[in-house]
Amino acid sequence: MESTSLTSLVDSQIAEAREASSGRAAVTVFGGREHDLRQTLIALAAGRSLGEHEAPGEATLQVLLGEVRLTAGEDVWEGSAGDHLVIPPHRHDLHAVTDAAVLLTVASRA
Repeated sequence: MESTSLTSLVDSQIAEAREASSGRAAVTVFGGREHDLRQTLIALAAGRSLGEHEAPGEATLQVLLGEVRLTAGEDVWEGSAGDHLVIPPHRHDLHAVTDAAVLLTVASRA
């Protein structure tokens, strides 16, 4: 059985995001190309964004730390630690209102 401390990962990735010129850091928690499920912890320094991008397929976002804003066209969702969102299946952007960490879960066909 495999176990990971998300709390420790959040701390390390937030520190990395604060130091990175892009203001972000990410690490795969589980999965990869050989799996149908992929979970990635993404950290963003306050005020930084991922930039608008296509939806990765069926995906959810769980806010682990801080506050974020997801914008998809005219729709805007604001979430904070403990919130969960099904990501809409079209272009969107994720913005960190404060230092933030989210767990992105994507289902695909390996």
